Amino acid sequence: MLNVLIVDDHPSFRRGVKEILNEELSPIKFGEASDAQEMLELVRRKKWDLIVMDISMPGLTGPEALKAVKEIHPALPVLVLSMHPEDQYAIRMFKAGADGYLTKASAPSELVSAIKKVMMGGQYVSPSLGEKLAVTVKGGTEQTPHQRLSDREYQVLCLIASGKTVSEVAEVVHLSVTTISTYRARILEKMGMKNNAELTRYAMHEGLV
Repeated sequence: MLNVLIVDDHPSFRRGVKEILNEELSPIKFGEASDAQEMLELVRRKKWDLIVMDISMPGLTGPEALKAVKEIHPALPVLVLSMHPEDQYAIRMFKAGADGYLTKASAPSELVSAIKKVMMGGQYVSPSLGEKLAVTVKGGTEQTPHQRLSDREYQVLCLIASGKTVSEVAEVVHLSVTTISTYRARILEKMGMKNNAELTRYAMHEGLV
């Protein structure tokens, strides 16, 4: 019996993942969590063979949540299943300990293959992401401004660039408006920019939103 924990804040998506896996990997037993804290509680309480997790959830950032999982169970395979394109978050998630990264758009056709690979101790990456990771490991390219941001700063940048106000960002990440304003000021300083419009133009140019 395979024990799989699915972590996503959309019940319909969790149901879809279960349907795909039931067809290909049964017998299988599922656990579900809708946010990072619930995931960490289940990781501490029960034994899992695999976690399939989203990046964008209430509470911790994706990399923070993943690092916390790996601190509890370093060898537990984690496959990241995200709506974000690979260039946005994949490298950050692999640095945090991910065993595979898959976009939700490609999940129906690649999910089972990805799971089989990470369950065997491998890492699942697409060819295009593999090239990006190789360049990053070699250190052959200079860091872009957004790569110098912390995981939380990067998350706030993407949310601001997608058109959300400081108040809306605060609600999404469950932090105070004052804290988000502080992050915004740090982002502007680190990136040498003056306002949200410049951040948005940059993010669109780099394909972050």
